[in-house]
Amino acid sequence: MTISELIQRRRAVFPAAYNGNPVARETIMEVLNSANWAPTHKRTEPWRFHVFADGSRAKLSSYLGDFYLKYTPEADYSEIKHKKAAENPMKAAAVIAIVMKKHADIPEWEEVAAVAMAVQNMWLTCTSLGIGSFWATPKAALEAGDFLGLHADEKCLGFFYMGYSDEPLTAGTRKTDIQEKTTWH
Repeated sequence: MTISELIQRRRAVFPAAYNGNPVARETIMEVLNSANWAPTHKRTEPWRFHVFADGSRAKLSSYLGDFYLKYTPEADYSEIKHKKAAENPMKAAAVIAIVMKKHADIPEWEEVAAVAMAVQNMWLTCTSLGIGSFWATPKAALEAGDFLGLHADEKCLGFFYMGYSDEPLTAGTRKTDIQEKTTWH
């Protein structure tokens, strides 16, 4: 498969589609090693990862369920959303907290962009290995600093869910062709 084909094959695969098969630690490390090769301004390598696999997924599940209860106004409460928040980590083979370490001499947007490229590398590696994955950015993730024990110069940018799926990937689509988004000078 060419890199262009791999890019076009990448899809968000959600925990409801995962089949419960574990992802080996070595495979998770392969995915993270791909992240480590993302471009980064001044080689700051701002990405940091906290892996929840096996039994530690229950800790993340409790955090997400409790966060939903604590911060959802009573009028907006949904039993389905509460259950989903707590169950998704348990359906995944692994969940990786995506953390950015900020560097004072680099604009934050450049560090966020570098982390996003690291996540794209993770996503493409998962796709190439037949692992379903997606990047979630709920408020609980964006405010997970205390839960993760982050330092003042670190910020959680979301959770990356991983799991094998037996469901076929849907064909990709784009709303408009690239020619409609390109201006030649």
